[in-house]
Amino acid sequence: MPTYYPLRLKRPLSIQELYSVHYFEYTSNYAFAGESHDFWEFLYVDKGLVRVTAGDTVHDLLQGQIVFHAPGEFHALSAVGVAPDLVVVSFQCDSPHMDFLRGLVTFVGESERSLLARIVEESGTAFSTPLNDPSTTTLQRRAQAPFGGEALLAAALEELLIRLIRRQSTPAIQIFPCRTEDDNLNRVLRYMEQRVEQNLTLEQICRDNLIGRSQLQKLFHSHTGGGVMEYFSWLKIQTARRMIREGRLNFTQIATRLSFQSVHYFSRRFRQITGMSPSEYAQSVKMLSELPGVSADDYTKNV
Repeated sequence: MPTYYPLRLKRPLSIQELYSVHYFEYTSNYAFAGESHDFWEFLYVDKGLVRVTAGDTVHDLLQGQIVFHAPGEFHALSAVGVAPDLVVVSFQCDSPHMDFLRGLVTFVGESERSLLARIVEESGTAFSTPLNDPSTTTLQRRAQAPFGGEALLAAALEELLIRLIRRQSTPAIQIFPCRTEDDNLNRVLRYMEQRVEQNLTLEQICRDNLIGRSQLQKLFHSHTGGGVMEYFSWLKIQTARRMIREGRLNFTQIATRLSFQSVHYFSRRFRQITGMSPSEYAQSVKMLSELPGVSADDYTKNV
């Protein structure tokens, strides 16, 4: 008979304590004066623009970006012209590997967004504390929470952190624009968000914002890693994702609202950007049907 020897698995970081999980839908003039605490916190921008103070540094975060605040770091935030939606998670983790995330500002990928979605989903089912209450200081367990919800939440959070730490082997995208670039970028981003349902051309964007084509392309490539129209397409699909989550329009109506040529072209672009079809995405975000103003019945209309 062979003798088996176990391998004790390495766990470079472990989440044992959770302070808060929030999905905030702010107003366009929201401002938080700031605080500091002795645990980690990250903020992810799901929609809009926010100005974040992290210690002595100010960042203007775009949709799709995440920022980490280390224990003891003062942090504050305010909306920048557009009503933002934010995911905020605070937790205790004493692993020395967390130093890789100290001061990190970067864009997240689709797999990382899926992990954020899972964190919000499991929080909504494990805790009775409203996710949209910014005054929450203590999480309350739901009386009849599904089995293992907190373990799944911790697993998703740990995987998110591990994926982001792995990425630090290559330079992360940081945003530290000068004030002139910052003003130009924010003006164009607000312009595009306000017209996301329209068909815009690069020439029209440049003309209406009094900025040269090459200057704008360089600005976007510097701060988003891609082109202007590439970002506008991405913005349309993020808006489509939100409409799917709300469940008030079917896919054909969403395609029409966002000025796509057809529902087939909309589906193709959706898959190119998200890696899944609209119907596949709808099946994957049931958690967001728990958000304020969206009922489970509304959600099922698009599934």
